[in-house]
Amino acid sequence: MTFQAYIDNIEKQTGVGAAEWPKLAKAKGLTKPGTKATQITDWLKADYGLGHGHAMAIVKLLRDTGALS
Repeated sequence: MTFQAYIDNIEKQTGVGAAEWPKLAKAKGLTKPGTKATQITDWLKADYGLGHGHAMAIVKLLRDTGALS
């Protein structure tokens, strides 16, 4: 599965598009320096019902977009 396929599936499952994840993470205080991937994946699993692989795809998305320092 390609990275884009992961993102597309996440959007279908959650209704949240790729451009919205950095804003949501920032609102949760999860873009501050020192934030660990586990903190982000725990949030995504609890609030959006994502599995670990999909949650890690969002972590990668946040890193790639510069939302995480």
